[in-house]
Amino acid sequence: MADNARAKKLADLIREVVAQKLQRGIKDPRLGTHVTITDTRVTGDLREATVFYTVYGDDEDRASAAAGLESAKGILRSAVGAAAGTKFTPTLAFVPDALPENAKTIDDLLDKARASDAKVREVSSGAQYAGEADPYRKPGEDADEADDEGRAAE
Repeated sequence: MADNARAKKLADLIREVVAQKLQRGIKDPRLGTHVTITDTRVTGDLREATVFYTVYGDDEDRASAAAGLESAKGILRSAVGAAAGTKFTPTLAFVPDALPENAKTIDDLLDKARASDAKVREVSSGAQYAGEADPYRKPGEDADEADDEGRAAE
């Protein structure tokens, strides 16, 4: 079992090698410049690596990029093995990163919050206080009211 520092170092190397190979070494038109490697994680025994990627485009582009990555898996693993120089080259698993979808969901929620804030601001622009402007009792007022109530009870 390898230590975490070695797994992290190998994960960084895999991310760099895969990104460079996708950019320069693979002629598959499905991959092109649309694929971005976002993160890589390696198991503790250095046998399996998960490569997270994003694709710029629509669902059809994402599906074709996934198929292109699966077909180029052997070439990419060979490049990683040559660069890493380890006894065993980790197997590569490509997983689409959920970051863009999460960011879109957060943006949508923030837009809803902005619209709600604008609506509240619009409604409250001409509003007035239901009672007095300052509903809190002052220290001098409490003594006067207590004396008034005491006299009324007599």
